[in-house]
Amino acid sequence: MAATKVLVVYAHQSAGSFNSAAKDAAVEVLGAQGCTVDVSDLYALKFKATATADDIVGEVKNQDHFCYAEETKLAWEEGKLSEDIMEEQRKLTQADLVIFQFPMYWFSVPGIMKGWIDRVLTSGYAFTQEKRYSQGIFKDKKAMLSFTTGSNESMFSANGINGDMNVTLWPLQNGILHYCGFQVLAPQIFWAPSHVEAEARGTMLGGWRTRLQGLLREAPLSFTPSDSFDGAKGFQLKPEVQEKHEGQEFGLTVGTHQGKRLPPNSQIRAGV
Repeated sequence: MAATKVLVVYAHQSAGSFNSAAKDAAVEVLGAQGCTVDVSDLYALKFKATATADDIVGEVKNQDHFCYAEETKLAWEEGKLSEDIMEEQRKLTQADLVIFQFPMYWFSVPGIMKGWIDRVLTSGYAFTQEKRYSQGIFKDKKAMLSFTTGSNESMFSANGINGDMNVTLWPLQNGILHYCGFQVLAPQIFWAPSHVEAEARGTMLGGWRTRLQGLLREAPLSFTPSDSFDGAKGFQLKPEVQEKHEGQEFGLTVGTHQGKRLPPNSQIRAGV
């Protein structure tokens, strides 16, 4: 069996950061298991974060009404995307597992990583109208978020001032990763490492190293299958699916909650 190929998409400016240590741990531990690990260090690459017509080599098809999604889809089909995008798509195509390592900025990813998502996950290459969610193009690949927060875990609870972390993660894990078909592994969350002592940070990294030992065997998070929705009726839940879950206390997912209580920790732990 060929060795598992891992891509770490990494976004931090400092080699002395906790994020850098977490990235290094992934490279070391997964590499020791025989994985081939590639790192896209976005700041070191000076990766362009803005999605513009410069991402297309040659003339665009419609200069008067430039549509990035349409133009990059055509450029991908014709092999005319910019070199940096094509290189990242090459890495992603080869990868079996993608780890996004970053500090959480404004409840999301840093701008440079959002630029990677916007520019690399182009229409046609990463998704189509027919191939998305559980039928997505990357359904045979796994992906996960590994990130640091600036706030304590209690602040991201259902009663915390920042709100439930499960809600914060839904757009990233469902709207980006699952949308492209990835099997989404539970996130690795490092709660406020900058606010704890060195010993506690060491414990956090030790926990990550332990998890990495079995990461490739982990089951992914659960999402509602695409065939549970009726495309002819605005992609609403099919009546039989609604009826099946009518008596359940919790909704299906954080997003498709059916007006019920949100399933607890469904975006943080697998099997719930």
